[in-house]
Formats: sequence, structure tokens, C-alpha cells
Amino acid sequence: MATQRSTFGKRDREMAKAAKARAKRERRDSRSDLEPAEPAEPIVGASAAELVEQLRDLHTAYDDGRISFEDFDEQKSELTDQIAIRMASESF
Repeated sequence: MATQRSTFGKRDREMAKAAKARAKRERRDSRSDLEPAEPAEPIVGASAAELVEQLRDLHTAYDDGRISFEDFDEQKSELTDQIAIRMASESF
């Protein structure tokens, strides 16, 4: 018994899958071409309001495409931790 060749539908699905993977790879490569953003420096004595302002600036930089998602996420985590610590210390 002869083997059946793949159908046009299967071939189309495989080509679409390969194109999607290629587009994803290109997006990932273009993200790595962005300039590395300067890390968020913890400012000694910064108030919670100043830290919130830094967080707002960070969101703006990400929305403008000046920093990658990985840098944005890392810096956002640092700032939110600092805000939580500062707010806890100010409440006492």
C-alpha cells in the first residue's frame, strides 16, 4: 500500500506556523537591538511620591519603545518594592 502524501491544508498550516515562528524570531531580535536602559537607581531618601514619578517615567519609556519589556519588568519590580518599603516606613 502506498503512503498518502500530505494534503494542501496541512502544507498551508505548516507554512503558516513557520511564518509565525519567523515573525516571532524577528520581533525578538529587534528587541535585543534596543539600547540597554539605565537601571533604576534607588535614591536614598526618595519619598514614595518621587518613586511613583519614576515609575510613571518608566512606563512612558516602555510605551515609547525606548526600553525592552525585560528591562521594564525588572525596573518596575524594583520600583514597586521600593515604594512598598517606603510607604510602610512612612506609616510608622
